[in-house]
Amino acid sequence: MQISFSKVDCSGREIEYVTRVIQSGWLTTANICSEFEKKFTEFIGVKYALAVNSCTAALHLAADAIGIKPGDKIFVPIMTFTASAEIIRYLNADPVFLDVDYGTALLTPEILETGIKQHPEVKAVVLVHYAGQSVNMSEILPICSRHHIKIIEDAAHAFPTKHKGQFIGTFGNITCFSFYANKTITTGEGGMIVTENEDIYKRMKCMRLHGINRDIWDRFTTSGKWEYDVIAPGFKYNMPDINAAIGLAQIERAEKFRSERERCARHYFKEFKELQELDLPEIQCDWHEHSWHLFPIVLTEKSRVNRNEFIKQLNERGIGVSVHYKPLHRMTYYRTQYNLLPEDFPNAERRWQGGISLPIFPLMTNEELNYVTSSIKDILLNK
Repeated sequence: MQISFSKVDCSGREIEYVTRVIQSGWLTTANICSEFEKKFTEFIGVKYALAVNSCTAALHLAADAIGIKPGDKIFVPIMTFTASAEIIRYLNADPVFLDVDYGTALLTPEILETGIKQHPEVKAVVLVHYAGQSVNMSEILPICSRHHIKIIEDAAHAFPTKHKGQFIGTFGNITCFSFYANKTITTGEGGMIVTENEDIYKRMKCMRLHGINRDIWDRFTTSGKWEYDVIAPGFKYNMPDINAAIGLAQIERAEKFRSERERCARHYFKEFKELQELDLPEIQCDWHEHSWHLFPIVLTEKSRVNRNEFIKQLNERGIGVSVHYKPLHRMTYYRTQYNLLPEDFPNAERRWQGGISLPIFPLMTNEELNYVTSSIKDILLNK
């Protein structure tokens, strides 16, 4: 049996909506992109949304919009994808890395408070919602408010995630989502930024497309109003309508996708709960509030195989897995630029040494789930 790590479900109206865009003759950012933005704001209940061509673009626009300047210090969890930190370097500011909680791989209020005591000069924090579970926003928000720390939420894993009944995207200054091919919904490549702040929204909308004060759809559909001005040195971060059309079809089934991934997660928990060779992800929310983007496990010291051998044996059985993440203190650039040591991040290091992400996607069948779980048990228990 061959089971990929991830598989995209485009069995909805994706082809219909993309065909409509192609037949319209207008393939770049236009009314379909605007419709996708509107649907997204309605779904999570936020005032403003901007579709962009990646979550990295979203994070960069967010960092610019909140006023990060050269030399500023910004908290970033060490257990994240490089984009969470690299966008800070785009602005010649510096990430200040924090360890994460071992069980959840999330920043906790306690970790953040300790970081603030050690680095009171920090101006902002990138809060990463990991694997589909939210950080504790109800406790972290007051801490940030008290210390005048601005928040960028990296919600690449967190649609449609909730915290205490409220959608992620409706808490902090700015929230950034990813629609990469393996995310909870996809546009192939793409992302979304949401905010309640009109000034931040206007800044990001302008910077999204070269710092031009009017978007191209507006200029070419308003009679006699072709003229535009460049009011800032912006970026090329817009989402084309073809991508937005896929997103429109995907968001129609976002909750169905989430519930199917939850089905997979429940299966894994049921089958692995007695295995002392594995640490399962710690869940601190109601199951229906978790978007289950990843199912990360960690091999314990009782495992008779190491992480790389474990992955090799799974691959030999046709099972695709991944690792989330090789922490940033182990990446050459960050390690050398900021003199990072593994012992400074013990929880992330422990997760990294034994971490594997198992297949979890809506199209995964019960037969495939049984094959994955039986294979893992065989590798761990019958070596």
